[in-house]
Amino acid sequence: MNYDGINAQAEKCYLEIFGAFYSDGCDSCPQGSKTMLMLGPKEPGFWPHVRTQPEFRDGGGHPLDRWSKRTIDNLAEMAGGSALFPFGGPPYQPFFTWALLTGRCWESPVLFLVHDRSGLFVSYRGAISLPRRIDLPSPPERSPCEDCAEKPCLSACPVGAMGSSEFDAEKCKGHIRSDRGRPCLDTGCEVRRSCPAGRGYARSPEQSRFHQLAFLAR
Repeated sequence: MNYDGINAQAEKCYLEIFGAFYSDGCDSCPQGSKTMLMLGPKEPGFWPHVRTQPEFRDGGGHPLDRWSKRTIDNLAEMAGGSALFPFGGPPYQPFFTWALLTGRCWESPVLFLVHDRSGLFVSYRGAISLPRRIDLPSPPERSPCEDCAEKPCLSACPVGAMGSSEFDAEKCKGHIRSDRGRPCLDTGCEVRRSCPAGRGYARSPEQSRFHQLAFLAR
């Protein structure tokens, strides 16, 4: 199965390939890996789809992670590879490093990953390691941040928890839990929403709230 074939199967599950790279010689990749495919939510439609899945109706914990594992395990088997996930640790797989290797993700001015299509809303549900090389499309020539003159992400956080030097997770959580932080809880992080690169990448308020509540529970 080639790149387009794997992506077509992923899209049926409201996932898509968010980037790929040749993993020969990559010390952090599985032994024998030749190609790595990084999978993220396909929008619009991802959240309405996953909310109908069994993992969200059986009352068990971590429904999105369990759905991701079942779905991406199946995709990996069809593609003749193996699945890897950003959850289930420690130890955790180095998804940040792998994302940078795709050439479709960069470190943003606020130090979070920024993606060419989803901007600061980028997230990965898993990856597929293939024991062979397949033809890959060329990545963009540069980061969207290079053409972003205003860089609104640097000033979007209402409490200054996120900036160019570090992320203050506790300050962020305190704000989200407060009355003033309801917009961040109900519609998603204001820094992520400020990113011009991700404004065309739809994410429902319900989906953003789900992720914010998961963040608060850590």
